Amino acid sequence: MQVGKQIRDLRRARGMTLTDLAGIIGRSVGHLSELERGGGRIRLDVLDNISRAFDVSISYFFSAPDPEGSPESEIVVRKANRREINLKRSGIHEQLLSPNLTGQLEMVLTTFSPGSGTGEGGRHRKGDEGGLVLSGRLELTVDEREPITLEAGDSFQLAGNGKHWCHNPGPADTVIVWSFSNGNY
Repeated sequence: MQVGKQIRDLRRARGMTLTDLAGIIGRSVGHLSELERGGGRIRLDVLDNISRAFDVSISYFFSAPDPEGSPESEIVVRKANRREINLKRSGIHEQLLSPNLTGQLEMVLTTFSPGSGTGEGGRHRKGDEGGLVLSGRLELTVDEREPITLEAGDSFQLAGNGKHWCHNPGPADTVIVWSFSNGNY
């Protein structure tokens, strides 16, 4: 399902107007309307703000293929059955690696296109997070610290609350496996 349509459907289900949601997330009504129609670029930081406004996990916006219903589906996620969120216009593609969103741990595979990142607003952590850079380069800024450049094979862990920014400074895709504790993606 298109992310913009999911935003619109959730907004309407919560009885919010475009003006209400735009005010909460600090964006214009026109920008939000464009996002809902699928015509605008949805940055990860904006999607994070929208998910917090609705008090849902950002994983809510992951689309899911038809459920298999197999006995292993509560334990295993086959590559062909990953739920995904595709923010092509922002240069970010994510796949949910966890079989469900109800446990204490979530894993996500994120691909940042060259030059893409989480945006100026960054991401607010709601629990411990960690990652492993599988390929490419990642520029990671945590809270107010200086940016750290990570290469393929490097890993990181971010504690509790705070804010961080990610950016792909390289000429190739950057692929990261993320782990999120307490279901707080």
